Amino acid sequence: MIAAPKRLIIAITGATGASYGVRLLQVLREIPNIETHLVVSDSGLLNLQQELDMNRIQLEALADVAYHVHDVGAAIASGSFQSYGMVVTPCSMRTLAAVAHGLADNLITRAADVMLKERRRLILMARETPLNLAHLRNMTSVTEMGGIIYPPLPCFYHRPQTIADMIDHTVSRVIDLLDIPNTLAPRWDGLPAAGYTDLAGG
Repeated sequence: MIAAPKRLIIAITGATGASYGVRLLQVLREIPNIETHLVVSDSGLLNLQQELDMNRIQLEALADVAYHVHDVGAAIASGSFQSYGMVVTPCSMRTLAAVAHGLADNLITRAADVMLKERRRLILMARETPLNLAHLRNMTSVTEMGGIIYPPLPCFYHRPQTIADMIDHTVSRVIDLLDIPNTLAPRWDGLPAAGYTDLAGG
């Protein structure tokens, strides 16, 4: 018996960092039994063009199913749609605020609201700096409702050589949060015992 595909909703909004959403879609395409459902905001499309010289047609070609952001009657707007989780990548502060306050005023925020009410996995790759008090309170609110706030911050312990390396590491960690096995980026195996002794001044 063939298992039903694991449905994931991927949303791209108007914060900088469209590369994260595009790369996530590219990687998920190569993982068996994953079905991606894409929705991108109007501002997200502007950023896609500005940052990657990419248009809607090119983006939607990376997903299994694509929806218009204002189509609030789409399948993913209902809790009866059997999805595993949702990633908003990147997540603008406007989208974060709408999710935190349950506005459900477009298909992205409605789908995110569904994730929270159905107790499914919701990951918001919130992208802004510095953060004001409203941003922090909205992040707290989403966390208290069961969502995961994952700012796409680069790490350097794996010694990335390119921007692509940093993007891949972040995307790999997001896929981990979805409980999907992947080998996209190197993993931390710990310091050698001798190295720890040296650092400790042994």
